[in-house]
Amino acid sequence: MLVDAANLYFRAFYALPESITAPGGGPVNAIRGYLDMTAALIERRRPTRHVACLDLDWRPAFRVALVPSYKAHRVAKDGTEDVPATLAPQVPLLLEVLRALGLATAGAAGFEADDVMATLAVRDSEPVAVVSGDRDMLALATARITVLYTGKGIAKLEAMGPAEVQAKYGVPAEFYPDFAVLRGDPSDGLPGVPGIGDKTAAALVSRFGAIESIVTAAETGDAGFPAGSKAKVLAAREYLVVAPAAVRGRTDVPIPELDDALPAQAADVDGLAELAGLLGIENSVTRLQTAIARALAS
Repeated sequence: MLVDAANLYFRAFYALPESITAPGGGPVNAIRGYLDMTAALIERRRPTRHVACLDLDWRPAFRVALVPSYKAHRVAKDGTEDVPATLAPQVPLLLEVLRALGLATAGAAGFEADDVMATLAVRDSEPVAVVSGDRDMLALATARITVLYTGKGIAKLEAMGPAEVQAKYGVPAEFYPDFAVLRGDPSDGLPGVPGIGDKTAAALVSRFGAIESIVTAAETGDAGFPAGSKAKVLAAREYLVVAPAAVRGRTDVPIPELDDALPAQAADVDGLAELAGLLGIENSVTRLQTAIARALAS
């Protein structure tokens, strides 16, 4: 199980009230929610391996160079990511808890969690569940890799394989990023091609495949290219040539081999007990450890 850690802790922060505080004060809603959601995921899917994947660079320079609007709506006045002031201090504490529990984390300088998940998923040979709220991850869906889409929450998790992606969006899973580039995606700051919506984007991708092939077909006047879309695609050629590389998850991230086995016991028993007491999250820690024990026993 590969989890987009930021997706879960942002979701937890907004789902639970900030009135959930540590005994000494300060909100721990994101920490508690993250642990509870992780427990629910492990309880439901029963993995034997688990990695919390981190955004060591939430807006990589190589993506911004290709598409300047990439995640621009999430940039704070100081140029950093716009993160709620009461969430920011919870993140390092959460990572301390994960370390004490013995749950693996992975990240790479200059890359997003999406790239880390894509790399780890592709280089593995066992069944993989990718937990993400980013639909671009649907491109990873294969017979071996299932994307657990969190868009509707953990309770309404959508298990997306190739058939489910095809049925919902009308495109092969591997070409979902090309579909997104064409129609646009406000959540990532992708402008899309003016005048091309979901249906037209799906039709173009279904017929021609990747963006590169779509642009080539428009340029060469392919007889099967919809007349009403040709001018729109050619007008957006400059954007279309570069955008796919900004959207597709990288699978070449330099990540060392990980000990990602679910821990039969805490890596730091005393440290975990101290953290749990300090943060007032004893019940959440117990719930997660119980879920891990059940997964390992199944």
